[in-house]
Amino acid sequence: MMATLFVSQRRGEIPRLLSAFPDARRITPSQARVMAAHGDRIWLMADHSDWPGLTRALAEHGAVIVVMSLTPSETEALRALQAGARGYIHALSPVELLGQVALVTGNQGIWVPAELLGRVLGAAFNSLGGRESLPPENLSALTERERAVALAVAEGRSNKEVARRLDITERTVKAHLGAVFRKLGVRDRMQLVLRLAKQDEHIV
Repeated sequence: MMATLFVSQRRGEIPRLLSAFPDARRITPSQARVMAAHGDRIWLMADHSDWPGLTRALAEHGAVIVVMSLTPSETEALRALQAGARGYIHALSPVELLGQVALVTGNQGIWVPAELLGRVLGAAFNSLGGRESLPPENLSALTERERAVALAVAEGRSNKEVARRLDITERTVKAHLGAVFRKLGVRDRMQLVLRLAKQDEHIV
């Protein structure tokens, strides 16, 4: 039977987490390494130095992990996703949001706060080599303007920023982005970054 576990080194209970998941059980990082099983839903506080290593180890066991932080940042979010977490959120998120995160991550989705998403994607794209290492064939199906929109979005820019940079309307940006997603066979910005960087083997 799948368990819901709250893993923290220093913190006691988080009332909102318990309100969202009354059966959640608090355990320490060392207990998590022994107890976590395939399919368990783990809410892991980034309150100890080896949380990325613990995230990686639990993900390899098939657990669904959401990293929680009291001071969210794009750098920490990227580390969480790179370690295998399915989500990254503020530790004091509202009960309704926690439920949404559980639903998305439990269905193989990725959850990152909207205000961090663009910067996380840009950091991920750059860490995978950015424009310089982009295989030319990855953009061959796109028009020149679609290519410009795709690269700007992959670098973490919002639709408004892309519109301003290319001197077009946000509506036009959305239209170009829709065409890019369709031509490249991706569903969202995250998959776009992976596809452009030739890291798309596991996209489903």
